[in-house]
Amino acid sequence: MSNVLRIAIVDPSDSSRDALKSTLLGLDKVWLEAECSRYEFFADVVAQTHPDIGIVAIDADVEKSLRLLEQVATNSPECAILVLSGSTDGSLILKAMRAGAKEYLTKPLRLEDMVSALDRIGDRRTGARGETKRASCTVVAIAGTTGGVGTTSLAVNMGCVLAADPKNSVVLVDLDMCLGDADVFLDTIPDYTLADVSQNVSRLDFSLLKRSLTKHSSGLYLLPRPVQLEDSRHITLEDMQRVFGLLKATFTHMILDLSKGYSEIDMLAMESANHVLLVTQMDLPCLRNMVRLMMSFNEVSNLKDKVKVVVNRAGLDNGQISLKKAQETVGREIFWQIPNDYRTMVEVRNNGVPLIEQAPRSPLTQSIVQLTEALCGVPKTAEETAAAAKSGNGIGKWLPFFNKK
Repeated sequence: MSNVLRIAIVDPSDSSRDALKSTLLGLDKVWLEAECSRYEFFADVVAQTHPDIGIVAIDADVEKSLRLLEQVATNSPECAILVLSGSTDGSLILKAMRAGAKEYLTKPLRLEDMVSALDRIGDRRTGARGETKRASCTVVAIAGTTGGVGTTSLAVNMGCVLAADPKNSVVLVDLDMCLGDADVFLDTIPDYTLADVSQNVSRLDFSLLKRSLTKHSSGLYLLPRPVQLEDSRHITLEDMQRVFGLLKATFTHMILDLSKGYSEIDMLAMESANHVLLVTQMDLPCLRNMVRLMMSFNEVSNLKDKVKVVVNRAGLDNGQISLKKAQETVGREIFWQIPNDYRTMVEVRNNGVPLIEQAPRSPLTQSIVQLTEALCGVPKTAEETAAAAKSGNGIGKWLPFFNKK
């Protein structure tokens, strides 16, 4: 992807090279293309892998590394060189810059300094190519107050709505390691699962990553839960942090369908998200669980502000608690209500077809489209919405159906 910086590093010190790798692997804007432990081999590595940035740690042999900078700058001018050193000597900094370095960072390396340097290099490369910088990935995590409230239904159909717009690239990750069924909703039989991708993430590039996902006819990519229950035990937090980072660097939108266990991986997903949809129904067990969850979320920095309460099956006539009473109970506004249409939802689930394909006129579909637009789209005036509907492009092509009764 054009906004992702591919990086190659050289550092003869194993310990500092591992520390640098750890720093880079925590950033979703970079992809570690190659690493090298010998200065004399690095110019060939750059020539073969064509990274955007070459990071050179010069302290092991300053004279040899300065000659390397000149060689890379001459033979691979498209590669921006970033130098790392423990020295703040002005003459050395000047020598490094004259040899071809674009940035010079001192150790101990601070994460914010690295991010700023990468941003500057990325901005210069974007400006040189005359490209428009792509917006960062929008991540929506969908959680439930109990099982069966419709989190997977919402995740799948939001993903398909987003994928209907050709400008979007969308991935859905099923994090319910034991009982996830997003593949059933999409009537797919995946070749690879979350276990395969997480355990091989260090060897994946962007093209191989996409080939490891299952692409639905709607355009939505799916990363399903492991097939075997025991496979989930081998998926670590570090693996998932890297998976999330790589997916965020590859796609414009990522939907995370959480489990009901609120595991460490689920919490990582919510912390990684821009929006957390907490799906509930208007009954006492769900509302009681919501109160408990919100108390826990309040203890996690910045999480409570991301949470938006979504009521599913609103209007179900079975003695549900009123909206006013529910809001008083949980002490939080209801962000969205999705109308009850159980028959339609069961039908599309059993057929493995998303709502926008099988039931585009349904108020249920309309509600999910509008929720998706509210979270991930630019707010439109009435005139802009009408114009989008007439254009027949992306999500707008479904809007004319909603105006028909």
